[in-house]
Amino acid sequence: MGDVAMTVPVVKALLDQNPGLSITFVSRPVFAEFFAGIPRLDFFGANLNTNYKGFGGILNLYADLKKHRTYTAVADLHDNLRTKILRNLFRLSGRQVKNIDKGRAEKKALTRFPNKLLKPLKRTAERYADVFRELGFNLELDYQLVKEPSALTDEIIAVTGEKTKPWIGITPFAQYKGKTFPVEKMEEVIRLLGDHDVKVILFGGTLMDEEVCQQWELKFNHVVSVVRKLTMQQELVLISQLNVMLSMDSAGMHLASLRGTPAVSVWGATHHYAGFLGYGQSENDIVADNIECRPCSVYGNKPCFRKDYACLYNISPQTVVNSLLKFV
Repeated sequence: MGDVAMTVPVVKALLDQNPGLSITFVSRPVFAEFFAGIPRLDFFGANLNTNYKGFGGILNLYADLKKHRTYTAVADLHDNLRTKILRNLFRLSGRQVKNIDKGRAEKKALTRFPNKLLKPLKRTAERYADVFRELGFNLELDYQLVKEPSALTDEIIAVTGEKTKPWIGITPFAQYKGKTFPVEKMEEVIRLLGDHDVKVILFGGTLMDEEVCQQWELKFNHVVSVVRKLTMQQELVLISQLNVMLSMDSAGMHLASLRGTPAVSVWGATHHYAGFLGYGQSENDIVADNIECRPCSVYGNKPCFRKDYACLYNISPQTVVNSLLKFV
């Protein structure tokens, strides 16, 4: 989800700066709302679990895309096995094709230990932009947060209540343990925020997220969980009304960027030097420990070789709270 969300400001800038261009963006249907309302963008939802599953599904997707529209060029922003096959099919049909350079060797040097090369690498948004530049398009990125508040609907208000005080959103979880602030420390963050006149709104997607967030909602009067209660469209509207979002190095930070909402981000095994800081988000709003083995992973999916996840446990909940209170 985060990877797809990061493409949105790049695609918006590309279309703004190239008025004669139109784009068909191919991704999973669940992400369609990210691109809603973008002029000259046609979203093609590809369900990779059903009719476009496996190698035969890739062939079906290629055939359906060719029927859907005529293309002058293909930009592969993902560079996985599926997209490699798809782009080569287009290349064989005579289309100009370019793909992202993920900088794998640089990222390996960044995450090795010892003798890591701890230096900022190219931002992922720039890697996306480079694909379009190689196709011959002009594209400059300004990395500005653009606040896009949307009015709360009755359906959202039925879950959250009216906004009468600052709202702090929290996406407490990430896909991997190396990117997730320990649950007991996150609970302490939530408890400490109760000493201030704010409402905490919890976001998530899985059944486990729902269970934990429901427990916190029951335990603390200033907390509301919207996990699995709202649609993606409704969550984006709600995010636009937040004063700040607290996120891991995960999708919550990138969804905040889509609506121009500042994000305080907690980083453990990963590092923003790998290029994944949310578009327009500030390095000053990063909460992280400077333990020498960090980062040990680009995506946070490697087990901690120390076994203690000190990079996350060394972070004080009060430090996180202090970063959030700057926005309320």
